[in-house]
Amino acid sequence: MKILMIEDNKSVSEMMQMFFKKEGWDAHFAYDGEQAVQMFNEDSDDWDMITLDLNLPKMDGMQVSAEIRKTSPTVPIIMLTARDSESDQVLGLEMGADDYVTKPFSPITLIARIKALDRRAKIGGKMTDHEPVSASVVKEEEKFDIDTGKFQLNSKTREAYLNGKQINDLTPKEFDLLKTLAQKPRQVFSREQLLQLVWDYEYYGDERTVDAHIKKLRQKIEKVGPQIIQTVWGVGYKFDDTGADES
Repeated sequence: MKILMIEDNKSVSEMMQMFFKKEGWDAHFAYDGEQAVQMFNEDSDDWDMITLDLNLPKMDGMQVSAEIRKTSPTVPIIMLTARDSESDQVLGLEMGADDYVTKPFSPITLIARIKALDRRAKIGGKMTDHEPVSASVVKEEEKFDIDTGKFQLNSKTREAYLNGKQINDLTPKEFDLLKTLAQKPRQVFSREQLLQLVWDYEYYGDERTVDAHIKKLRQKIEKVGPQIIQTVWGVGYKFDDTGADES
């Protein structure tokens, strides 16, 4: 794994370097926001994982995340933050992070989070940006795991379509959320259930994580068609494409 750790505390970076080396990972380090963006852009297609401190000199973690997402919508990002505010954590997820770890953290915990996120990202092989294609063309060559007539999803290619249009730039977690919901149309999932099904490690009941990812997923769905992720107030979310006919 080629990992970029963006962290202004050099003692933390030096500590994690030992753990990364033990895992056999190719670790690189940036100590401020501007350096981080420059390093990422120099080799944007080859990074497998980003860990990103929220509080950075020159350019903060939110800005760095936004810049990285302009270049790569799918590279996994774990945000490291010393802030306790839930609003900061949710904002970080909305700005493009896939996960967060609160400081001070155990190196073993961070390694476990990285491995879990990496497994999800690599289920369908290395993800690359590509032009939208018609679902009818893909359907002739690939078998969809889910096909409602209006919505199709292929786990092998990590692609999803609504009314023949591809839902682009899905992060690993967004794809897994969409698949989990779509596998059981109109079944309501609580936030706690989604945490257990989509995140394969303990999340200690932080249900706002689900809300942040659902919000980003909905924004991407709405770019191609009607909304198919519905809120069931006081309970959770469900997939329902019964009203998703093309206008």
